[in-house]
Amino acid sequence: MGRKIMMALTLVVVAAIATWWLAPSETEAPAATRAASGQAQPAVSGISVKAPWKLYHEAGFAAAQAAGKTIVVDISASWCPTCRAQAPILDAVAQDPALAEAILYKVDFDTEKAFLAQHRIPRQSTILVFRGRRETARSVAETDPERLRKAILAGVQA
Repeated sequence: MGRKIMMALTLVVVAAIATWWLAPSETEAPAATRAASGQAQPAVSGISVKAPWKLYHEAGFAAAQAAGKTIVVDISASWCPTCRAQAPILDAVAQDPALAEAILYKVDFDTEKAFLAQHRIPRQSTILVFRGRRETARSVAETDPERLRKAILAGVQA
């Protein structure tokens, strides 16, 4: 009997921690306030997107590829701690002059299954760089700022 109680208590604790971890911050401003202040806004997909990043859109991505544009893609998930660690690094890299003409997309790992299958993406926290239709760089789960920066810039210059 004691074993069943311990298992039930463990499940309750795990559920409570998961609810706390995934719940929005109590100090988070309402969406209208964030929009007016320029803060990141949650996308319909569940991931947060702020300029210069754009939420992935299949037609826009295809048009950018057809035009031979440089495209940086961040495949992320709102629940992913590695993605959260990458976000400030990616925002800093996005300001690099080498990316001034690049198009930057955020792809929601939980909703964009066709994109994931087409580009063989096994997990969130994957970063891709394209020159037109050609993939020039791929980084998976990298959180070292310098290594991630170098990987992206190498793909841009390829």
